[in-house]
Amino acid sequence: MAQRWLQLQVNGRLHTLAAHGRALLLDVLRDGLQLTGTKQGCDGGECGACTVLVDGEPRLACITLAASIEGRAVETIESLATQGRLSALQRAFHEKLGAQCGFCTPGMVMAAEALLRRVPQPSEAQIRDALAGNLCRCTGYVKIVESVQAAAGAAQERLP
Repeated sequence: MAQRWLQLQVNGRLHTLAAHGRALLLDVLRDGLQLTGTKQGCDGGECGACTVLVDGEPRLACITLAASIEGRAVETIESLATQGRLSALQRAFHEKLGAQCGFCTPGMVMAAEALLRRVPQPSEAQIRDALAGNLCRCTGYVKIVESVQAAAGAAQERLP
């Protein structure tokens, strides 16, 4: 299939790049834009390691055609830290040991980020539901859920 020009808004910046019409968002992010925080796991939409946000909603980059998201806002794990400082959610994953080997962590964090934007104080059931499409082979998910709860608690403490 022939290459075409794509204009993608990723992490607040507009990028124009050549890609095959059937190029996957995951490949464009990792190979075309060098945003390697998004991980390639199962390649079939089953593990969630490649989760990014498209217009604020979780999306599996390994089964999303890059051309299908032209004109939409894409956020990767790299977008959460500002000026070299981890976001509250990233910090909570670090402090509460939500990341074991770290491979699933970017996808988990992005799925949790989408949840916390919709529901700032989610219940444990809501957290588990939001993360249901993300697999972790290292943990029993307890530390991951605790990390999301800690981030939600930290956000609550900052409110006036």
